[in-house]
Amino acid sequence: MRLAMTLMVRDEVDVVAAMLEHHRAQGIDVFIVTDNGSVDGTVEAIERFAQTAEVDLRHDPVHRKQQSATVTRMARDAHSQHGADWVINADADEFWVPTREAKLRERFATVPREIGTFQVPVVDLTGTPALNGTGFDRLIWRDLRPLEQLQLAGLHAHSTPNAVHIGDPEIVVSQGNHEVSRPAGKLPPEGPGIEVLHLPWRSWNQFAKKVENSGKAYEANPEMTPSPNHHGMRDYRRWSEGTLLSTYVARHPSAAELAAGRELGWFTEETRLSTSGLPAVPDQPLEDHENLLRQGRAVIAREWENTRQLEALNAELREFHRKLSEVEKALDSSEAEVASLRARRLVRIVDHLRHRSSRVFASSPRPVKHRPQDPGE
Repeated sequence: MRLAMTLMVRDEVDVVAAMLEHHRAQGIDVFIVTDNGSVDGTVEAIERFAQTAEVDLRHDPVHRKQQSATVTRMARDAHSQHGADWVINADADEFWVPTREAKLRERFATVPREIGTFQVPVVDLTGTPALNGTGFDRLIWRDLRPLEQLQLAGLHAHSTPNAVHIGDPEIVVSQGNHEVSRPAGKLPPEGPGIEVLHLPWRSWNQFAKKVENSGKAYEANPEMTPSPNHHGMRDYRRWSEGTLLSTYVARHPSAAELAAGRELGWFTEETRLSTSGLPAVPDQPLEDHENLLRQGRAVIAREWENTRQLEALNAELREFHRKLSEVEKALDSSEAEVASLRARRLVRIVDHLRHRSSRVFASSPRPVKHRPQDPGE
């Protein structure tokens, strides 16, 4: 069995070396990596890793959010050029791990190829925010907060599962790596025994750069029309408004929230990355943390209030359009009825005129036809 991992990266130097080392240790045979114009040393880190591992490094400096097309090419080449039996399409902030004893390689060996594709759950890790750093020693809590609690922290939902597929020269990978073109098969009752540990906001500097890069890339591609509520575009709007730092801090639980959440099962400890010995950038604390937390929660509260008001206005607008549609239908019906009455009245008038004209014609004296006089008479 041959395992391949695809990776599209841009400015991920704080975590990319650790991510690659982790997955090599988990049994990945070949890495197909496309760098999207990094300027922070990401390419150099990948090149150092490639000295001791099988890496197909490519370069695509265009910033137009073309992830689906780029990953699709890599995923197809994983099979046609590298002979992959299974293909994992990953991001630099994702660490794929087995949920049961063994490595990823052993877990994939238990999944029948006939399944074709299956989805793997993604678990976001949270903890204390920081200015810089990879965050392995800070982000040690599995974020299991219910939806309403996530929304209070300025988040709309947990991360979406990722799709894994067998080698396929015609596969199509969706934007975000969450779906592929092959239909999913039925997994055994115990599941594949695989999950993803996700570090979506490792540090403020990394997160701010990612939001700015992503937002500008979406703006540069008119073919991409994400919803304003798309998490990337929402954060880009906060970046533009100058509220991203405080809302970045606010999405992390405070010490009190973490303690209460642990009692409720919203946060469970996850230390596999912190104890892995993987290379990491040291953490640098974020100053004025408590004040930023209060500011961020206030911003989020205003955003949700604005959202509720907008939803209420939209509901009123929908009701207005519904009533307007009813009035227009009634008016159309009335106009049709009036037209029908007019048509019937016109018919009656014409019939009446015809009747009168026939009577007049009948009562009028008929002209006498004079016979021409015979000259002999």
